[in-house]
Amino acid sequence: DDQQPSVYEREKEQDSLNLTEAAAGLDSVLSGKLTELLNISGPALKKGKNRIFYGLHEDFPCIAVVGLGKSSLGVCGSESWDTCKENIRAAVAGGCRVLQDHSLAHIEVDGCGDSQAAAEGAVLGLFTYDDLKTKKKTKVTTQLHGRYTRARWQKGVLYGEGQNLARYLMEAPANHITPSVFADIITQRLTPYAEQVTVHKRSKEWIEEQKMGAFLSVSKGSEEPPVFLELHYNGCPDNSQSPLLLVGKGITFDSGGISLKPSSGMDAMRADMGGAATVCSAIVTAAALKLPINIIGLAPLCENMPSGKANKPGDVVTAKNGKTIQVDNTDAEGRLILADALCYAHSFNPRAIVNTATLTGAMDVALGSAAAGVFTNSDWLWEQIHKASVVTGDRVWRMPLFDHYTRQVTDCHLADLNNVGKYSRSGGACTAAAFLREFVTAPHWAHLDIAGVMTNKDEVPYLKKGMSGRPTRTLIEFAGRLATHI
Repeated sequence: DDQQPSVYEREKEQDSLNLTEAAAGLDSVLSGKLTELLNISGPALKKGKNRIFYGLHEDFPCIAVVGLGKSSLGVCGSESWDTCKENIRAAVAGGCRVLQDHSLAHIEVDGCGDSQAAAEGAVLGLFTYDDLKTKKKTKVTTQLHGRYTRARWQKGVLYGEGQNLARYLMEAPANHITPSVFADIITQRLTPYAEQVTVHKRSKEWIEEQKMGAFLSVSKGSEEPPVFLELHYNGCPDNSQSPLLLVGKGITFDSGGISLKPSSGMDAMRADMGGAATVCSAIVTAAALKLPINIIGLAPLCENMPSGKANKPGDVVTAKNGKTIQVDNTDAEGRLILADALCYAHSFNPRAIVNTATLTGAMDVALGSAAAGVFTNSDWLWEQIHKASVVTGDRVWRMPLFDHYTRQVTDCHLADLNNVGKYSRSGGACTAAAFLREFVTAPHWAHLDIAGVMTNKDEVPYLKKGMSGRPTRTLIEFAGRLATHI
């Protein structure tokens, strides 16, 4: 075993070393050797930095001490997150990674006073997608150090694994994660919870019967058959409870269609099913956590490809609710498939509908990777999602749903709606949200545009470079809070 204890930043320069409870216990066993080495091995450990010591303890040949920043921090209003939890996630992820780089296979982790945040940091920090590489990273197992309660740690592990499932689905290449394979993977992951979960993999014929003309118009350009994935998680013994509806955009590859995207960076569009990935992963995690709530997940899955059968700019298609749509840009396809899914969602008498989608490049321009944009018709729903995001550190920010934007999509030459706003470059994330609202009658609906948080370069320190799986943990936390009426 190897260990990762933690140390807080000194509040004042003259203060003595401030160790966590677990680190202080280890230091005591080592007769103060850890403190002594930390004091003589360089400047005080700053937030997120680490230092490795060897041969101090026979049970722990390698010890990585990590810096947690100041111990006095908590929820920060201006940052909209819990700074203490974020520091723990980042520090633990850094410590685990450095031990993984030393090819160590098992790590005992300091709970740092918040073992759920520590577990999230460990699980998220160690994730690597190397399935298709010959040379693989060391597989590392982690456990909580000491005799602390395991419940919070285990909850953090499940949260982290939920996000990692979304990362896996988003990162894997589009020829490996087709609509059918995506549906199969989620079905397999839900098998252990068969008593609480029902899965329907709806075929093209079913989609046609449902008159989902907008969804079908996108899928018809590809050789891959579409799948409408429908998940029912019944965690509430009271079956009369209205379900929470989670809807995710599932474009497993987005070439743009006839309105072809530039080739540079197009490979990232293997992750254009990030909405479906986060929603389905959240439901897998809800089942693992046995949340006392009923959730229905809907994921329209298809590719958006150019071909002789594909949508053409100017084509008019009819959505499930009978509204006609002029498709002026075939690369504004996410809103087409979501339109039909949102119509279908209303048939379940939902308590609330939350859809997530890597919908617009304009969202990335607006907020970058700091937060997902939330467009909602419900102040109550916004509050619930926002509170959840403060806890997880996977932030959200409210965006406007003004009629100003609605007029730009309803002013259409050939049909009821245009799939792009008439001033196409202005407020693109807002006009996309306004388009979706035309398919919503429920009083509590929120649309999360997650295009800006789809990838991670180095902004979130506990996620490596690659597809982020965000905001899966926020969706899980939101569902958990709804389940317990917090």
